[in-house]
Amino acid sequence: MTLDSTKADDIALVIEEAIVSGELAPGTVLRQEQLSEQFNVSRTPVREALRRLAALGLVSFVPNRGVRVRTIAREELHEAFMVRAELEGLATEVAATKFTPEELEELEESEKRFSRISQELRSREPGDERRSIMGDWVRANHAFHDVIYRVAALPLVEQMAKSARRTFSGPAVWAPGDHSLDGLYVKNAEQHRAIKHALMAGSAAGARELAREHVMSSFILLETILEQVGAQPRDWQKSRASRS
Repeated sequence: MTLDSTKADDIALVIEEAIVSGELAPGTVLRQEQLSEQFNVSRTPVREALRRLAALGLVSFVPNRGVRVRTIAREELHEAFMVRAELEGLATEVAATKFTPEELEELEESEKRFSRISQELRSREPGDERRSIMGDWVRANHAFHDVIYRVAALPLVEQMAKSARRTFSGPAVWAPGDHSLDGLYVKNAEQHRAIKHALMAGSAAGARELAREHVMSSFILLETILEQVGAQPRDWQKSRASRS
C-alpha cells in the first residue's frame, strides 16, 4: 500500500464519519483544494478519498460543480435493504441444497468468528475503543455472507446484492453508538447462528426467510445508529485534528 493510498484511507474515514453524523450537511460542496489544505496533503489522496466515498454512495460528482455530499434519505436506504433482503434470501435458499461438509465447516468458522468479534465489540466502551474493532466486525460480517454467495453460485444475484450492500457498508457508518445498541448487535449475531443452523439442516425455505429477516433487522440497527449520531453533532475538523 502506498503512502498516498494510506492517506486516502484516513481522509475518506474522517469525511465519512462527518457525513454520517450530520456534521457535513447534504448538499455541502467538497472542494479538493480546500481539503488538500485542510489535511495538509496533495490533491492525489484527496481525489482518491472522494472516489471511495462516491463508491459508498456518500458523495456524488456533479459536472462543473465539484463533489457534493449526498442526501441520506431513509426511504432510499430502506429500499436498498429491501432489495438486498430479497436477493440474499434467494442466494441463501439456493445455497442450502449445495453445501458440502467442508463448506459447512467454513461457514461455521466464519459464524463463530463474527460472534467472537461481536462480543468483543460489546465489551468495549463507545467511541474510539469501538471504532478500532469496527473494521474487523464489518469484514467478519461480510465473510459469513460471502461463503453463502460462493456456494449459491449465482453471479448476477451476488453482484446485485453486493451493490446494494455497498451503500452504507463502511466501518465508520456502523461504529457510532452507545451500549443501548448492544441488544441489536446481539440479535445480529444470533441471526447468523440461526441461518447457519438452517443451512446445516438443509432447510432451504427456512434459510431464505431467516436471511430476509436478518437483512431487515440490519436496517433497523443502521437506522438506529444514524438517528443516534444525528442527535450528537460534533465539529468534524476538530475530530480530524484529534487523529493527527
